[in-house]
Amino acid sequence: MLSSNVLVLNRSYIPIHITSVRRAFCLMYQGLARVVDGQFETFDFESWSELSASVHDETVGLVGRMVRVPRVILLTAYDRIPRRVIRFSRLNVYLRDNNTCQYCGQKMNRSELNLDHVIPRMQGGKTLWDNVVACCFDCNRRKGGRRPEEASMHLIRHPVRPKWTPFIDFSMRQILYEEWRPFFNIVDFTYWNLELKPD
Repeated sequence: MLSSNVLVLNRSYIPIHITSVRRAFCLMYQGLARVVDGQFETFDFESWSELSASVHDETVGLVGRMVRVPRVILLTAYDRIPRRVIRFSRLNVYLRDNNTCQYCGQKMNRSELNLDHVIPRMQGGKTLWDNVVACCFDCNRRKGGRRPEEASMHLIRHPVRPKWTPFIDFSMRQILYEEWRPFFNIVDFTYWNLELKPD
């Protein structure tokens, strides 16, 4: 139970991390975080530990009492959203391309896909975000060591370096607990209603 997941929000209630119950209790005890319940009320360590845990399945034992396991915590002094470097990896290329062959448009299991250099390496193509796409085995064989136009093939979408934010990273995870769901809806709201800065 102590190593299960807890959603961490910044002071603006935006998801920024997932931590363990053990770490969440440490942050709460130090006054660095507060628990957020289903009614969006917040509790410090003392007030949370005083709540009745008898009606809840998820509890941990403290000296002389049981305490509910928090599933969402709010950091008390952290406004920023962490920047993440998106690793150039096979998995991230498949995620960017939605596990879809970028030539024939078929969505497949990852095991049925490989990576294709749009401009082949033997023609000077680099292994970079803007030159690598997910491709099925049949299309890869058909294209061979040629450019798409030389093989009479067309890309569905030209490859680019993704600009994922931590929100998208979270949305790709399965929502493990019902208590997390409202905060992912807040992310959607924030994304669509954020004021854009002029150029």
